[in-house]
Amino acid sequence: MKQMPGACLPILHGLQTTFGYIHPEAIPVVADVLNLSKAEVVGVVNFYSDFRQAPPAEHIVKVCLAESCQSMGSAAVVERLQSALGVSMGSATADHRFELEAVYCLGNCALSPALMVDGKLFGRVTPERAASLLAESRR
Repeated sequence: MKQMPGACLPILHGLQTTFGYIHPEAIPVVADVLNLSKAEVVGVVNFYSDFRQAPPAEHIVKVCLAESCQSMGSAAVVERLQSALGVSMGSATADHRFELEAVYCLGNCALSPALMVDGKLFGRVTPERAASLLAESRR
């Protein structure tokens, strides 16, 4: 695979699939194998927002903040989620059960505002529905 053009992305995806995130100790190994600088590999990891550099929380809650979702009330959904979880966007709860992430398209514009919980997509989410989805995940 290392001879494949653009091998850095599939290798990083493989690491993330296997371990759930890109461990800092993997960066120099990937760089060495691909004859890249550590800075080049770090640049790839930082550029793509789907790469994690820390273990994920048990439940990942993604809120779309793209224009369509904003115009349909995603700010109120974010407010409710932040209040219910006691964290700000981009943070995990102290017990590491929930992580709240901003995304800029879930591909569900016709059903804005959109929310994703543990990979499951929800549309036309109200603040009340968002709180209900959290409650379901807590069980």
